[in-house]
Amino acid sequence: MGLIIIAAAIIIGMGALATGIGFALLGGKLLEGTARQPELGPQLQTKTFIMAGLLDAVPMIGVGIAMYLIFVVAPTAA
Repeated sequence: MGLIIIAAAIIIGMGALATGIGFALLGGKLLEGTARQPELGPQLQTKTFIMAGLLDAVPMIGVGIAMYLIFVVAPTAA
């Protein structure tokens, strides 16, 4: 049971870390692209928000899997 809890913690932690790195890269590329071609700023911002929504879905799926492990798999393993 303890290993299942540790696995769930690793899933959530790695998802949060990867999302933070992804948002940092995404924001940096938005600023870089807007600085290079200011007239494309609104289009780049729209595409960035779409990508941010997709990027944010990954840790939510990880949290769902971790909750499944904690509340369904762990009680049956004990």
